Amino acid sequence: MKKTRRKFSAKFKTRVALEAIKEQLTLRELSTKFEVHPNQITKWKKEFIANASAAFEAKKSKDQSEEDKEKLYTKIGHLQVEIDFLKHVLGE
Repeated sequence: MKKTRRKFSAKFKTRVALEAIKEQLTLRELSTKFEVHPNQITKWKKEFIANASAAFEAKKSKDQSEEDKEKLYTKIGHLQVEIDFLKHVLGE
């Protein structure tokens, strides 16, 4: 009988990692509570800590993309004005 591989959501992994970071329960207790191997909990905890700064960088990248969109829309507007002017000059 073949075992199917379990897939965990990011929300579940985050919850488990946060519980591990709190260190209110041992790894053995956490693994029993969440039905996950202790090594997996340790791996998720390390990954969570390594990528924690991304939570604060996301806002900055959104602001940058908004600025980029605004510049592109401005450029599109200028090009559209030029196209309309040239159509008028050429008599189309």
